Amino acid sequence: MIMTVCTDDIASLEKEAKEVRKDSLKLIHQAGSGHPGGSLSGADILTALYFGGIMKYDSNNPKDPSRDRFVLSKGHVTGLLYTVLSRAGFFPKEDLAGYRKINSESNLSGHPHPKTPGVEIATGSLGQGLSVANGIALSARLDNLNFKVYCLLGDGELQEGQVWEAAMSAQKFKTNNLVAIVDFNKVAQDNITKDLKDLEPLEEKWASFGWEVIRIDGHNMAEVMGALQKPLDATRPRVIIADTVKGKGVSFMEGKTAWHGVAPGDEDLERALKELE
Repeated sequence: MIMTVCTDDIASLEKEAKEVRKDSLKLIHQAGSGHPGGSLSGADILTALYFGGIMKYDSNNPKDPSRDRFVLSKGHVTGLLYTVLSRAGFFPKEDLAGYRKINSESNLSGHPHPKTPGVEIATGSLGQGLSVANGIALSARLDNLNFKVYCLLGDGELQEGQVWEAAMSAQKFKTNNLVAIVDFNKVAQDNITKDLKDLEPLEEKWASFGWEVIRIDGHNMAEVMGALQKPLDATRPRVIIADTVKGKGVSFMEGKTAWHGVAPGDEDLERALKELE
């Protein structure tokens, strides 16, 4: 039986997203490594997917064939993913103590692994997630199942050619049960995305590949929910371009490359948690 842990109340979701941010930072601090910036930018999106009644899942039966699938193409932000999966009940919160440790309970490695309940595929080699998500979405058609596939991409990985090969394939096969979400936080590992390779005009790019395009403020929960709740197009895959802020919610992390892949120390964590109260 499919269950969803959900509410469509915007204020409740905003409160949940704040807790997700705090727990993600605590997890990264505890491990002494991880990716706080991208975890904070994607927190509202994953909160809406898992707790807003968008995705169908049963955390007690994570391999239910009729479940919706989620692919974390920007696989380095496991601090966020594992926080959400534990809060959704896929594994005990106590297992988070093993994050980034060898042979940890629930296999909570630095990048997602399908041994972890709730994780569909191993990701982290950037640019590959959308191809896999498209294949999973097509398998629903072959198996006469009615599930959706959501794929979260970072903006930096849109500079990988394979993303656009996947975009062409999804359009060709009319994979309308595939929803790509771009966490467009404008900051990559060591530079701002625009200075590496400018992605704009991003809406026009996706539209030219035959996708339905929706652009939102990725930190406005009402907009996030509105985009995710919109009925699927009859034939086209959908991309939601979510304008976000790297490090969102913590003033000294916002928009800073320095917080791409550095764990907060004791004082930084204390300051961050106070700001997120």
